[in-house]
Amino acid sequence: MTTRPLALTLGDPAGIGPELTVSAWEALRLSEHCFFWLGDPALLNNVIPTEMISSPAEARRVFSHALPVLPTLCSAPVEPGKPSACNAETIISSIQNAAQLSLSGEAAGVVTNPIAKHILAQSGFPHPGHTEFLAEICSAPGHEIMMLASPELRVIPVTIHVSLQTAIQTLTTERIVNVTRITHHALIRDFGIHHPRLAIAGLNPHAGEAGLMGDEEQTIITPAIDILRAQGIDAQGPYPPDTMFSATARTRYDAAICMYHDQGLIPLKTLDMAQGVNITLGLPIVRTSPDHGTAFDIARPLDRTVRAADARSLIAAIRTASTMVQHRKGNAV
Repeated sequence: MTTRPLALTLGDPAGIGPELTVSAWEALRLSEHCFFWLGDPALLNNVIPTEMISSPAEARRVFSHALPVLPTLCSAPVEPGKPSACNAETIISSIQNAAQLSLSGEAAGVVTNPIAKHILAQSGFPHPGHTEFLAEICSAPGHEIMMLASPELRVIPVTIHVSLQTAIQTLTTERIVNVTRITHHALIRDFGIHHPRLAIAGLNPHAGEAGLMGDEEQTIITPAIDILRAQGIDAQGPYPPDTMFSATARTRYDAAICMYHDQGLIPLKTLDMAQGVNITLGLPIVRTSPDHGTAFDIARPLDRTVRAADARSLIAAIRTASTMVQHRKGNAV
């Protein structure tokens, strides 16, 4: 798909990231979806062949017969299932280096293994998660938008990692317009959808029932839709959230703009969590990740035959990143 490799981050070394990395390499090593890992080879227990590289340019030569590793060594011993803030600096460094390599053009994009936000917070990490940190590295704070995508559905929450009360309090017409506009352009540039159709969810039951169950649809959401449509964006709604994710309804749009985190992520993960991909829109680089967490409860030392973690979401994230890179390349010509 691309001559440049993707950069895959370490994630939390005590989670399932190392196991996912091994499974992804085994599944993709004979494909065009080349990646290198910014991690600690000691975590892999020699279950697959690895080769240390000094730059991303070496990855493709290595990829078919060994996992290319750009060494990012842990600061403290790692016990699977027991995360430690002592390794926070290594986790952060892996993310930062992957982003910088993508910004410089040495890597095609970034795929991130899962991290534990509370562990990084213990070390003084000031960001809620990957998305905001990557936006800062890319000098694009405030432009980062989270999309969750699967073969069945794409959802974009307008408000993300905040309480439901805060989500409602901070929901504005301007915010909906901004998120939808960025999504519209990303669907064209990164997914090759030339005329995106966007479904806008309501906030309240029955999309407010004409104000009977809340007036945010009338005062906040519909004005945003009017602005978007005046700008030539195919935005429709607001739709009742309890019906807009049915199989029939999903055929009528390319992505759903949701008002808060769980409104979009519950239907997507219910439909197809195994192949769900977290995508950051609005950045100058491509970034994807699996749509699940570190799974400390099933993390274990790596074994040649026994695997506890399902790597399908990470594999989908790598494939999605490769496809997005190709679409960006084609649109740049």
